[in-house]
Amino acid sequence: MRVEQPTGTKGSLMWLQKSIQNCPELLQPQSLPAIEWLSPIAADNYAEYRDIAFLERMGIGHLSQSLNDFWPKRGPQWDALGRTPEGLVLVEAKAHLKEFFSSPSAASNTSRNQIQRAFVAVQSDLGVQTSVDWSEVFYQYANRLTFLWWLRRNGINAKLLFVSFLNDTELNGPTVAETWHAAFAAADYALGLPSRHQLKKHIHHVMPDVRLIP
Repeated sequence: MRVEQPTGTKGSLMWLQKSIQNCPELLQPQSLPAIEWLSPIAADNYAEYRDIAFLERMGIGHLSQSLNDFWPKRGPQWDALGRTPEGLVLVEAKAHLKEFFSSPSAASNTSRNQIQRAFVAVQSDLGVQTSVDWSEVFYQYANRLTFLWWLRRNGINAKLLFVSFLNDTELNGPTVAETWHAAFAAADYALGLPSRHQLKKHIHHVMPDVRLIP
């Protein structure tokens, strides 16, 4: 699904659009090669992508059937998508902490069962006790990690980039990076993730200061 977005007027929607348009260097981790942004871009009406459309946008449409088997429709709608000479980049962006503490899954029973099977596969591979219900605790964060795992299991050199904006005073967002680091550490603990799980090296963070975004 391709979802056109309005020009953002506040929060992470606005800051991400402006960053990609005006100062993409603020979104560039030193740990990754230069990112070419595929979404959201002005020429594409700031569209965001999910499900099969996200695969096609990334040039990996051949995984469509595998995705249908792995996850129900209306999966993660990615805040941004990019690529580097080495692989693909999936982005989740936040400007304040309430965005990060997401609500539990609201999926139907059939979809929830499919999601649970996906979570159990990831948990087993990462050494997480499956008694931890990822559908209830930090659900959005958990499903982003799960998609990273799925892509890499399918031979795609995917990276997950968390963009955590600083100094969004309108939304009372964090003013120091330590606040975001603490939030991610709390989520990892709640999900039962080992400190050095195999996905860790494929997860990257940038924390742009919105005062630098024109």
